[in-house]
Amino acid sequence: MTSDSPRTIQLSRRQLLSTSALFVTLAAHPPTAVAAPTRNTLVCICLRGGLDGLSALVPYGDSRYYDLRPSVAIPEPGKPFGCIPIDGRFGLHPSLDGLMPLYQSGELALVHAAGSPHVTRSHFEAQDYLETGVPGNAAMDGWLNRYLAMTPEREHPLRAVAISPSLPRALHGPAPVLTMVNPSVLRVHTSQGSAEAAFQQLYANRRDGLSKSAQSTLRTIDEVRQRAGGPYTPANGARYPASEKRNLMQVARLLKAGFEVEVAWLDLGGWDSHVGQRGSGSALAKTLKKLADTLVAFSTDMGEAMRNIVVVVMTEFGRTVAENGTGGTDHGHGGVIFVLGGPVRGGKVHGEWPGLAKKDLFFGRDLEVTTDYRRVLSDVAQDYLGLNDLEKVFPDYRHRRLGLFKD
Repeated sequence: MTSDSPRTIQLSRRQLLSTSALFVTLAAHPPTAVAAPTRNTLVCICLRGGLDGLSALVPYGDSRYYDLRPSVAIPEPGKPFGCIPIDGRFGLHPSLDGLMPLYQSGELALVHAAGSPHVTRSHFEAQDYLETGVPGNAAMDGWLNRYLAMTPEREHPLRAVAISPSLPRALHGPAPVLTMVNPSVLRVHTSQGSAEAAFQQLYANRRDGLSKSAQSTLRTIDEVRQRAGGPYTPANGARYPASEKRNLMQVARLLKAGFEVEVAWLDLGGWDSHVGQRGSGSALAKTLKKLADTLVAFSTDMGEAMRNIVVVVMTEFGRTVAENGTGGTDHGHGGVIFVLGGPVRGGKVHGEWPGLAKKDLFFGRDLEVTTDYRRVLSDVAQDYLGLNDLEKVFPDYRHRRLGLFKD
């Protein structure tokens, strides 16, 4: 199967009846130019594999960083391949230089020593806890779906979208979610065949709410085909990395086609840097550049619409403070979170820096978590999405505002 071949996705009859998880792709039809919506949009990007936050946001003001990383540390500002200073304590990895204008304009905030309070170093457990919003409990529905279910009055077929071949755990739950995979052909398949045909057959003579839901879904499929398909040209000279054109660019395509997407989720892999972190030619340097270029392209592409968009970039855990014997770092604890958008109080590093002295490290080896990731997401839910009852989204967590958003 080529990357442009339609993918067949099986839905159970129960899923079909509820229309809570539809897997679609964008069709090759001419798009209709519609202004981007004014509704607030949250885009969550999960960096799967464990981003090394100490390379992304370099604590060059802490000498212990260089003591513990003699070969993989990012050099101080002014040295070859040195970090880009932002506040006298921290500097961006040189591959993230494209983000500097966004940081300087106050649209990009960084949260260091952020992560889950749970002690696991398992990718799968840590990702589950990140997405359920309940560290230590992978049995919960996703935190984003709980938010969606709490605000059913806003529900419509394209309210929540995952640019993913499968439904991410963060969006598991009763609220409807649309999952998109391949940008060349729009198809929805079920065990009975075409979803369009199945919907029409099942609901042709029904007059209840399920029939209305099915018909609404069919109309949405047609609208996506008509308004968001076909060749796409980013605005304002934006250039997405070739490998990422089916991720964040898809969100831009939907928004600029006029679809009021409130929540979007996508994954970026390749962050498990056990080996070869050193230098400008490393896999980590290349992956960080791709991340920066993708965020810059999206911000440029959306232009003024970024005043109603927030992008949160997070990972399941950081890496060990000390380098390992293969020129990389191993699974750690505290990391870094990026928050980008017009409403963001950016141009600063939020949170408390714990230091890298032996006594300050988590289990003597990792960056301590001083900002629970739920504190960041609660700021997003409360101050940006307007949700007041945070207990139902993040149970057993008492929120203190971090101050990520403008008054």
